[in-house]
Amino acid sequence: MSNNDIFKKLRVALSLRNDDIIEITKLVGFTVTKAELGDIFRAEDHPNFKKCGDQILRNFLNGLVIHMRGPKEEKAS
Repeated sequence: MSNNDIFKKLRVALSLRNDDIIEITKLVGFTVTKAELGDIFRAEDHPNFKKCGDQILRNFLNGLVIHMRGPKEEKAS
């Protein structure tokens, strides 16, 4: 299973739009454009298809944790 497949399945399972994904990645300081997302979510045989790299998926997942749980609390020493 490719990163594209994982990303597509998460998008559908969580009912996320491209705007939601952009906001989620911003939570970790990563910028992704609507055009990039459109290319990632295209069919593999489409001329503008783009493979989803590890960096994009990693930052999305890290942002998703913050989005779902909230920001990490600092532990008191």
